[in-house]
Amino acid sequence: MGFSKAFDYGTLPLLIRDISKPMGILWFVAGFLFILATVLYLLKKDGWVYIAFMALVLSQLLIIYNWQEAKFGTAANVLILIVTILGIFQIKFKKNYKDEVKLGMAKSKIMQTSKLSESEIAFLPHSVKKYIRYTGCIGKPKVNNFKASFTGKIRKDKKSEWMKLNSEQYNFVANPTRLFYLDAIMKHMPVTGFHCFKNGTAYMDIRLLSIFKVEYQSGYEMDISETVTFFNDMCVLAPATLIDNRIEWVEVERNKVKATFRNNGISVTALLYFNEKGELVNFVSEDRYSVGENSTITQHTWSTPLREYKTIHGYKLASYAETIYTYPEGDFTYATFTIKNIAYNLSK
Repeated sequence: MGFSKAFDYGTLPLLIRDISKPMGILWFVAGFLFILATVLYLLKKDGWVYIAFMALVLSQLLIIYNWQEAKFGTAANVLILIVTILGIFQIKFKKNYKDEVKLGMAKSKIMQTSKLSESEIAFLPHSVKKYIRYTGCIGKPKVNNFKASFTGKIRKDKKSEWMKLNSEQYNFVANPTRLFYLDAIMKHMPVTGFHCFKNGTAYMDIRLLSIFKVEYQSGYEMDISETVTFFNDMCVLAPATLIDNRIEWVEVERNKVKATFRNNGISVTALLYFNEKGELVNFVSEDRYSVGENSTITQHTWSTPLREYKTIHGYKLASYAETIYTYPEGDFTYATFTIKNIAYNLSK
């Protein structure tokens, strides 16, 4: 409005005071900065908070200078300031995740990638070989790292409401590392979470508004649980990694295989179930821990039923999964995931 008044674009009866052209240009700059900040926010570029803050300072100075006509703009600026402050906390929290990804990528760049051959899967149980062929891994590069993104929903217990989520994760295979970041909505409030697993140790940090800790877990039980999850990711998202010599295989019966994965002194075991087509349809482990009331940690059967196989960038993968704990009173599904995208052997 100030710009329009200064350059006589239309009639603005609410603006009584004359506005000079230099002042009108400042109003234009403030408006442009707000628009730029909005565009950067929609593009998920961290720089939006700095642009928004500059726009706020300039805008509020102009409002003070033209207080009688523009004072109600302060209310809008207060709301924008709150959003900007929350954005700063979110960016700061996510920086932990991004920094860990950069470290993982720096180490992963030196890895050489050759193509997976039939001879390299010859030692595996029949069901696992069939699965690797079915997913389209033969003749494609072996996997050093991968990035996956999901949509889904999650809840803490049966009494809790489902929270919609979006998640992104990076996995690095040679030195088992899993970096998982999620955004969710809890009672109309944003929740962010970071699971970090590397060098055999893990922690989970869940925060409301990226500020207040809702839940934080670390320790030996968490290390074991994330080792199970990392191995599950290998089986579900990167079948080409199942030739890894840290895995010991035992064929239990037709379409059922027992696998033990060892890493950094931790050993975890799972049963893998396949169908006749060669699809992995479930992963069941007794080694994972769950967090109960009062943050108590107990070990329960953990399973991830899989379905809806789809071709994604040349690989046929399960596009939908549930995560289930089996308690004495019955099964509890605490999350569902639908894959959005996956990419292998990234260099940046």
